[in-house]
Amino acid sequence: MAGPYRDAPASSVHVPHMKWWGWGLEEIRFDPSGKPGFLPFVRAKVGIDLTARADREPPAFDALDVPGSRASTDLAVSLGEITGPENVSTAPRERVIHAYGKGFRDLMRVRDGRFGRPPDIVVYPGSETEVAAVLDLAARQDLVVVPFGGGSNIVGSLEATPDEQRIVVSVDMGRMNRVLHIDAVSGLARVEAGTRGPDLERQLGEAGWTVGHFPDSFTHSTVGGWVATRSSGMQSDKYGDIADITKGLRLARPDGILTVPAMPSTSTGPSLRELILGSEGRLGVITEVTVQVHPIPEHREVRAYLFASWEDGLSAMRAIAHSDLRPTLTRLSDANETAFSLAAGSQRSAMLGRLLKLRGWNEDEVCLSFVGFEGSRGHVATQRRAVARIVRANRGFGLGTKLGELYDRKKFDTPYLRDFFLDHNGIADVSETAAPWSILPGLYRGTYEAAEAAFIELGVHGWIMAHLSHSYRSGACLYFTFAFESPGRPLEAYEVVKRAVQQAFIDGGGTVSHHHGVGVEHAPWLRDHLSRSGHDLLAAIFAEADPGRRLNPGAIIV
Repeated sequence: MAGPYRDAPASSVHVPHMKWWGWGLEEIRFDPSGKPGFLPFVRAKVGIDLTARADREPPAFDALDVPGSRASTDLAVSLGEITGPENVSTAPRERVIHAYGKGFRDLMRVRDGRFGRPPDIVVYPGSETEVAAVLDLAARQDLVVVPFGGGSNIVGSLEATPDEQRIVVSVDMGRMNRVLHIDAVSGLARVEAGTRGPDLERQLGEAGWTVGHFPDSFTHSTVGGWVATRSSGMQSDKYGDIADITKGLRLARPDGILTVPAMPSTSTGPSLRELILGSEGRLGVITEVTVQVHPIPEHREVRAYLFASWEDGLSAMRAIAHSDLRPTLTRLSDANETAFSLAAGSQRSAMLGRLLKLRGWNEDEVCLSFVGFEGSRGHVATQRRAVARIVRANRGFGLGTKLGELYDRKKFDTPYLRDFFLDHNGIADVSETAAPWSILPGLYRGTYEAAEAAFIELGVHGWIMAHLSHSYRSGACLYFTFAFESPGRPLEAYEVVKRAVQQAFIDGGGTVSHHHGVGVEHAPWLRDHLSRSGHDLLAAIFAEADPGRRLNPGAIIV
């Protein structure tokens, strides 16, 4: 294939991408220096020596055998006529970047040169009109379309089915990155779907607004991706999940543009807005979202608290959720995650040890919590005092703002640690769920038991930890992280632990996913969660909306 399409580099379209082999920017990697307790902690708990030479670092890209593109020159020319030829590429690096997300399975396969069914061609539309034209071309030529935002997905929502024989087109939304309009009277903003988190907050901030949505993936994920996966942010206690923030949207489909007007509330039959939220490209390509925005608060602070036990902390989080308080965030780490966080810190506080001894608390059981406050200084002070009373009533005490400020600065850095762990032949990943308060303790215990049984089955020294990440009046989200040394055949070993954890969610009465979406990773449990009838109804909706199975057919329901 000749011409400018074959080797057009990513820079030709000025859309930033994460590194092909891991998370985030190429120049940023996890640095354990300055954390004297961290490396010994990992060695003791997981059995991995992170001081040793890394033995699974990514290979040079040129050493990879990337499957050739099946796209013809005629197709590239046709797409180039829609978007401009500089916005179309079949270059191997771009196709690899768009083949997977950033979950453990994704990174293991891409580092091993196992690319499954990578897209044949990547196109960067610059407007809704161009997206619609690409979908029209796909319908006429029977092409498969996979929408791509920032590439941060970790559940397989971006990969085509392995046996797909048709041409696969990755539609990268990165050029559509503007805040189009702010309705200051209503507190609404129209935003193009390819807008990344930092760009969104920068553009809104210039006018004095914020959307308040800060998922872990904030720096590299997009508004359209948030909607497509029903994302939740760290500050959802105040601002709501993306399902609450999204008031209207526009969806490009082969038959036209579907519009959901931004209304405060409406009674117009089943909610199309709700149907599109979490649809992962199965119904079309989200081009625009109307989001609720808020004035930038006068004052913000995050405070740390320590509880004698997980049960005490859970009781306090529930009491806060049941009160009239509206903190920005409520986060509670269990004892294992607390120990990990303190080990990963720059220094261990001798004063903290003395405090625990004076109170008679078991250092191996204490749980660290963060609560965030925003608003006027008077409002923050009132909220802070009320939370302090709840904390004291549940065997907790305040640690001030220093740890909270550190958490706030480092909150988006954790994925870099996962990649560092992977470099050293470690397996680490996350799973999250949500459930009512009444069954949360049992779900928590059941997940621990399932993971530890999986470690025994594999014959490995594993580690699991958890935190409560989002609180609601009726329940909360539990976010689990597990890690262990690869016993050989890492993908198979990973599947053993991942399946055990996910099955524990279902057995314990939780949801299959709280905010990561379904993709391929969670699809096996969807029928159990939705019921057979619910699963079949959803499958029927997808089949009716996309009878040619051209719209990301591998996601949610295969």
